[in-house]
Amino acid sequence: MNFSDSKLFRLIAVFKLLKAAALILTGFGILKLVHKDVGTELEHWVAMLGFDPGRHLIARAIQRATNIPPHRIRELGIASFVYSALFLTEGIGLWMLKHWAEWFTVIITSSLVPVEALEIYRHPTAIKVLVLLVNLAVVAYLVHHIRQERDRKRPENIAAR
Repeated sequence: MNFSDSKLFRLIAVFKLLKAAALILTGFGILKLVHKDVGTELEHWVAMLGFDPGRHLIARAIQRATNIPPHRIRELGIASFVYSALFLTEGIGLWMLKHWAEWFTVIITSSLVPVEALEIYRHPTAIKVLVLLVNLAVVAYLVHHIRQERDRKRPENIAAR
């Protein structure tokens, strides 16, 4: 692996680690809602972020969230931690430049693309589209890199050097 490859692997690792951190924070935030008034808490968070909780779409989202039963909130929090563990594994493995991490990242990231595409279809935002495009670029780069490494290690290519 050359220097520019390792820099790109580390950049991808940072991206994965940031996603993991965001999911960990989200998981804790979600689990804090289990034994609280969800509507009041969400209105407070929305206001803290500088949005108007009275706006139609925001108020509707808060209302829908208040109807989520506590066991479902707990499941969402746990799912957030599970996904963060996957992203942590990817990020740490890529940061350490481990070959298995390339395959792991390709498999996990590729498997989440349909979910991301469906989410964009349901609720499109520029951030979601950007994350999807970055994930597709990561998969394409890693697949290309894996193929290059495989071809470089073939006996006929080694003999030609």
